[in-house]
Amino acid sequence: MTEPNQPLAGRVVIVTGASSGVGAAATRALIAAGARVVAVARSGERLGSLQVPDDASLLRESADVRAREDMERVAQLAVDRFDACDAIVCNAGVGEYADFLDMTPETVTEIVETNLLGTVWSIRAVLPHMLAAGGGDIVVVSSVVAVMDSAGEAVYAATKAGQKTLAACLDLELRSRGVRLSTVLPGGVKTEFAIGRGRTPDMPDFATMLEPEDVAAVILTILSQPRHVRTTVWGLSHLEED
Repeated sequence: MTEPNQPLAGRVVIVTGASSGVGAAATRALIAAGARVVAVARSGERLGSLQVPDDASLLRESADVRAREDMERVAQLAVDRFDACDAIVCNAGVGEYADFLDMTPETVTEIVETNLLGTVWSIRAVLPHMLAAGGGDIVVVSSVVAVMDSAGEAVYAATKAGQKTLAACLDLELRSRGVRLSTVLPGGVKTEFAIGRGRTPDMPDFATMLEPEDVAAVILTILSQPRHVRTTVWGLSHLEED
């Protein structure tokens, strides 16, 4: 039985995009809090280098959120290995800083399929298991650009707004069946994306960005709430970020 002061002990959580950044930080924090984690990323090699407090509580699985069959396999693996699928953190995402017409069709497709469709497939994969168990938690890591316009991030922002709306609609649909959906809207975070494709010198300084661990702490707070508490949208940013 889970102790009141250890609300995550023994819970089984799938984390996508777990090989770096927020996903890696969330994986480490969840395991430190007593959870068992299925860490998912496209790169099996990078997953293999992920260091956690208790390796016995971690299942590393290479999968692509864009592939529905991959995520169905991951959800079943969680049940087969740990006998449950209590929660999922939909964190996998890609992006590019670029003017709209400068983006290649391939990049546009990758962003939309990873960020939005990948979230759809991830949620659809775990829902049957959660509903059969009487409930569960789905945390979608979106972005502040879901609610704040940003030049040079049109496609990325559209997918993040889509994630937020998807989660809000599903929360209305599923809350009576015990499944809670929450969305996290971080501002700038010191991740590979923040220093990634298309970044220019005039973009926000790293000194005004969150650490991945800051976002992970919010994810743990959401997942630690009593069953009667709903946390629908949680925004956070660095104190000095504009």
